[in-house]
Amino acid sequence: MVGKALRVLTLLGESPAGTTLSELARASGFPTSTCYRLLRSLAREHFVAFDDRSKQYTLGLRVYQLGQQVSHAYGFTGVALPVMRRLAETSREAVLMSVLDGDRQLCIHYVQGPQQVSVRGEPGRHGPLHCTATGKVLIAFAPSGTRAELTESVGLEPLARNTLTDRDAFRAEIASVRDAGHAVSDEEHEAGIRAVGVPVLGADGTARAALSVAAPAYRMPLGELLRLRPALAEAARELAVVLPAGPY
Repeated sequence: MVGKALRVLTLLGESPAGTTLSELARASGFPTSTCYRLLRSLAREHFVAFDDRSKQYTLGLRVYQLGQQVSHAYGFTGVALPVMRRLAETSREAVLMSVLDGDRQLCIHYVQGPQQVSVRGEPGRHGPLHCTATGKVLIAFAPSGTRAELTESVGLEPLARNTLTDRDAFRAEIASVRDAGHAVSDEEHEAGIRAVGVPVLGADGTARAALSVAAPAYRMPLGELLRLRPALAEAARELAVVLPAGPY
C-alpha cells in the first residue's frame, strides 16, 4: 500500500491544478475504491487536500513543508540561489542546478537569464541523463559503482538530432567528461539549445550536484559557450564550500 500511496502522490504532483477521483483512478490504474481509501488516509495526515466545490484533490501543505525542509537541508534556498544569480548575470544566460535521482536528474533550482529570450527550467521536474550537460556530469562524477551501472544501463533515447544513441560512443563521452571536468550538450536534448555543465564536488570527489549554463544555439556558438566554463567552475567551487553536507 505504501507504493500505491506514493504513486498517488506522484500523480497529484504532476497535476498541480488538481484532479478528480475518477481521473486519478484512471491514471494510476487502481480501482476507484482503492484510490479513495488512499486519498482519505493521505488527507488525514495533510499530504492531500480536497476541494469540496471542484471535487478535486491536490497535494497538501504537509508535502510543501517537507519540501521546504529538504530544500533547507540541501542549502539551495539561502546559499545556491545567490551564487546562481551572479553566474546568470556574468554569463547573461540561464543557470540550472540538478541532482541525481535514480536513472534521471532532478532540477532543483533555475535562474532565468537577463535577456528577453532565455532557456527555461522547471524546478521539481525530472529530466534525462544521457543528453544533457548536467546529466552527463552527474554520471561522470557519480560514485564508481553508480557511474559504471548508469553508463551501461541508462536509456539512450534519441530526443534531438545530436543525441548520442550508440553505447560505445556514450561510454567514450562519459570518460571524456570525467577527464575534462565539464560536459557539453550541443542540441542533444532539444533542438536550438546548447549547455555546458560542471560538477559541484564533495570532499570525496563525487558530484553532490551539477551546475550548468544553457543558452539558445543561435546566440551562443559552441566556442563562446566553452568560454563560460571558468566562471561556471568558479561558481561550482563556491557552492562546494558553502553547501551544507547532505545526501547529494
